[in-house]
Amino acid sequence: MEAQYRKRRADLVTWMARNSIAVIMLEDAEGRRDPAMRYFSGHPSDAILFITVTGHAVLCPWDVNMAERLADVELIVPYSEFGRHPVEAVRTLTSRIGVPPKSRVEIPSGTPYPLFLQYVEALFEYDVLCREEGGASAEIARMRSIKGPDELEYLELACSITDGIIDEVERAVTKGSIRTELDAALFIERLAREAEGGERTGFETLAAGPKRSYCIHPFPAYTNYEFPGPGLSVLDFGVVVEGYTSDVTLTIASGELTAPQKRIVKLVERAYDAALGLYRPGVATRDASLAVDELFRAAKKTMPHALGHGIGLEPHEGPAIRNREDNGWVFEPGMVVTLEPGLYDPKHGGCRLENDVLITETGNRVLTHSRIIRI
Repeated sequence: MEAQYRKRRADLVTWMARNSIAVIMLEDAEGRRDPAMRYFSGHPSDAILFITVTGHAVLCPWDVNMAERLADVELIVPYSEFGRHPVEAVRTLTSRIGVPPKSRVEIPSGTPYPLFLQYVEALFEYDVLCREEGGASAEIARMRSIKGPDELEYLELACSITDGIIDEVERAVTKGSIRTELDAALFIERLAREAEGGERTGFETLAAGPKRSYCIHPFPAYTNYEFPGPGLSVLDFGVVVEGYTSDVTLTIASGELTAPQKRIVKLVERAYDAALGLYRPGVATRDASLAVDELFRAAKKTMPHALGHGIGLEPHEGPAIRNREDNGWVFEPGMVVTLEPGLYDPKHGGCRLENDVLITETGNRVLTHSRIIRI
């Protein structure tokens, strides 16, 4: 994996040279989490990473012991040397590594404006950039959307573990050993950590019995309400392997459904099948989303969320698969994305079907096997 970090940095350095950027700073800290730091260094979290146009990577970690064990960088400098302040770290290291005055230094696009002003003041000899469009953050998002061989290996293992958990959930709800949302969430948590290679769940598991399945993301995420119970229940979870997470949603249809509930389930399954054929190279992700919107519109229904998104070091990352006019993403080989049509009704409950899909050179390959479980 170490060679992969260096290759990623080399690709970014090529972009930096073309855009006359001397240094890019990435930060993963409380309040400003960015897994791009891990993507380029291998260090899990809580650090600042500097990448120079000369190809050097300097890491300022909170935990030096961990960094020395896990990070693949040229230099490690303890964050404590800079009073644990990011602006001081950038100011000192920019000078220490000999960045010429008037060079362009790019900081994360998510930097709060008051903090950006501190950077500008401290780096008065440099041109400080903080850009959303056309900047380093956008280029890194593009890079991360195409998974390399190591990333695909981790994601495929995460998806395999996820499939096993789905099977176990089906067995458990069928025999009645899962009785509440809390039971379901803790059951998944245990299986995710017990699995060989599994680290944890990818995000807080969402378990919604019939009383709460009308919510896209129920709040709280799970309660002690009945699960699954008669009607429609929804379960949304992921499993992490080496930092990379799966993301699936299954619906449990329990007992004799009403006619409106049957219609909701049928429409979601139809939308899923229709959209899957559009998950192929060269297709605009917006077109896939619009196709599902049209199918639901013809049935006088509306899906209140995006059709999908990329997954990787984050549960939600590029590409976006949504109907917004500013969505310019196009499916490319190597993308791992979700397909998750859903409908929600305050009276009849909700249904969502979500799987993880790898875009291939010739089409796609579905990595997980979530489904509507009928009991």
